[in-house]
Amino acid sequence: MTLPTPGATAHDPRPLHARIAADLRDAIMNSDLAPGSNVPSTARLKERFDASNATIQKAVQILKTEGLVVGRAGAAVTVRANRQQTVRPASSLAPAPAGAAYPWLAEIAGRPGTEARSDLIGVAETEVHGDLATALGQENGTLAVLRQQLITMGDEPAELVSSYYPPAIARGTALAEPRKIRGGTPTLLAGLGFPPRTSVDRVSARVPTRAEHAALRLPGDLPVLRTLRTVYSDGHRPVEVTVMVKAGHLYELQYEFTPE
Repeated sequence: MTLPTPGATAHDPRPLHARIAADLRDAIMNSDLAPGSNVPSTARLKERFDASNATIQKAVQILKTEGLVVGRAGAAVTVRANRQQTVRPASSLAPAPAGAAYPWLAEIAGRPGTEARSDLIGVAETEVHGDLATALGQENGTLAVLRQQLITMGDEPAELVSSYYPPAIARGTALAEPRKIRGGTPTLLAGLGFPPRTSVDRVSARVPTRAEHAALRLPGDLPVLRTLRTVYSDGHRPVEVTVMVKAGHLYELQYEFTPE
């Protein structure tokens, strides 16, 4: 592992232990510190950053709290084997065959040692504002049907999913009912005469809201990845707008493109 020089963070206003944790976090996320490998020893980190034992311990504790490393008394601190999951957003657009698991959940569940499930938090009509209203093609303060789910991997919350639907499409259908939808919403929308044709994702990194922080049991003040997805049907009509929020230090997004 190659550590940056202390001078590279000379103008960083964060405490030294936070800067050390940030450098180690980057090494873990870019695989400079590979899964299962040892974190540099306290002695090496002390020398590299001109830091005390207590400062190094605080830095490593941050990474333990974030779930990126594990350690026990008398043993080296190691990088977690599943320190970061790759999510392929395109898989969530595919309809599921009758009786089968959603393709994106099946993909996650197919990874060794990983169980995934989706829990429906609630269904209600709510006002939409800002980018949500714009994406739905509605005025600020108008109503949309909201379906909110929490995706869990193993015993850890992974993603908070909030999907909004125009009332003209959702009212009187399973979209507005507090139950899971067999085959997923792509299948249902197609059956309602609004087959998904195009999806547009806008991805940003943001500080989590209080609700997101609580639902995802996030440590500290790390940012989340927020994906705003608009699904269009025929005539470029928006039929679904979804906000997907996941911990930025535990998940990455993979998009695949084919040149035309």
